[in-house]
Amino acid sequence: MGWFDALLGRSKPARPDLDALFALPSAAVTLQAATGFTPAGVGSVCFRAAEGGAFIQLEQDIQALLGKGTELAPDSYGYTWLVVRRPAEDVASLVTDLHAVNSTLEGNGFGPSLLCSLVTFTDPRNRRLAIVYLYKQGTFYPFAPAGGTQRDNALELQVRGALAGELKIEPDLARWFPVWGAPGL
Repeated sequence: MGWFDALLGRSKPARPDLDALFALPSAAVTLQAATGFTPAGVGSVCFRAAEGGAFIQLEQDIQALLGKGTELAPDSYGYTWLVVRRPAEDVASLVTDLHAVNSTLEGNGFGPSLLCSLVTFTDPRNRRLAIVYLYKQGTFYPFAPAGGTQRDNALELQVRGALAGELKIEPDLARWFPVWGAPGL
């Protein structure tokens, strides 16, 4: 960042740190102890698909790399979700697969197309919760749908408090975007 940018209040965007995803398995243990939420065995990567054969081939390569338990699911906002299903107790494997998808897209020049990654959790009352990683911010936030288009804000804030020492939590609550209809959530 240059002197002129500082004067005008501009800042460089945060560089994504995909390795931050590897903190999720230990955060899952903390989350379970603090709230009773356990991994559901589902995670996904959201990106805007590009036109052209190169991107289609890349999607096929990613699905072949990850094998069974993966699917592509478009949403109504024009994004594509690559959904990965693994045994619920194997969060490390799930996170490794999500990291591989993000890294492959980024390494092939599609980093600007990445929106977020999420890992889904559930509790004994069958409530759902996602820990969302914002690719462009390099931060995490909880998203707790409560039916329809309602959110469980109290639960989201409770999870933020429980995971503050484990994950880099997005400080700007305005960036805690709802991911309505995210596959696996």
